[in-house]
Parts: sequence; structure tokens; C-alpha cells
Amino acid sequence: MAQRGLAVDHSTVHRWVIKLLPLFEKAFRRHKHPVGKSWRMDETHLKVRGKWTYLYRAADKAGNTIDFSRRARRDKAAARRYREKAIGQNTAPDTVTVDKSDANLAALYALNAQRETPIRIRQRKYMSKIIEQGHRAIKRRTRPMLGFKNFRCAASLSAASKPCT
Repeated sequence: MAQRGLAVDHSTVHRWVIKLLPLFEKAFRRHKHPVGKSWRMDETHLKVRGKWTYLYRAADKAGNTIDFSRRARRDKAAARRYREKAIGQNTAPDTVTVDKSDANLAALYALNAQRETPIRIRQRKYMSKIIEQGHRAIKRRTRPMLGFKNFRCAASLSAASKPCT
């Protein structure tokens, strides 16, 4: 922009990011590579409008981000809606690794009750380190901002975060 003689403020670029990233995500989702059959799922907290919300994320065995979702609560219903969304947009996994969260475990058991072939559940505290490292990039980005002003902004910037590697 400077080479063309245009002065653009950082807040203008930020508004462009907020506006255009959802469109890019929708277009790129059609060209997404197939994901692995072993998933790691975890959640972290983000501040949106001064209130804590939860960002659910899933990565495959190779560390590629499968899906993410923001929810206002960290309970069985929120975890179940997220898993149904992730499975609906991708193929169902053979194995899911979660940490010691009771809400995640209860949501997976409820999901398995409706399926013909159940998903194997591994509940290991340290096997989801791949996804825990992926939360670092989001935390590093949000810490100086002191949270987000709205849910849409949080969605855009968490979509733009690097894969969980």
C-alpha cells in the first residue's frame, strides 16, 4: 500500500481481517484435505466482551486443525454440539483423545449411544499436547488485546490461527 502512495492504519487492516476471513474460510473449506482418523479434542477459554467463553478445537494425529467452535458454556450440551458439528463437516473419527474433562467425556458417550459403530474414546491427560500447543498461538494473539469485543471478531481471528503443530 505504501508503494502505491496509500496510507492505511492498522485498525483498517484489522477491520478487513474481521470482514474477509469468514469468506476465505468458507471458500477454503471446500478444498480442505481429508483429516485423519485419530482426533485430539480440547478446549480453552477466551475473553469476549469481558466474559469468559470457551474455544473448542480438534486436531488430527498429524496436528492439522480439524474444526473449532466457540461456546458460552463449558458443559455437556456445548461439547456435544461441537462434536456433532465437527463430525458433520468431516468424516467420523475412529478414535478421539480427550483430557480429563467430564463434560467432554459425557458428550462423547452420549454421541456414541446414537451411533452404530461407536467412536473409541481415550481419556489421557498428556496425549493431547498437540492441541494444547495450538492454544498458545491464540493466547499469544489475544493477550495484548485483553480479549475480544464481540463473538464475530473472536471467530475470525481463531479461524486465522496457525494449525496445531
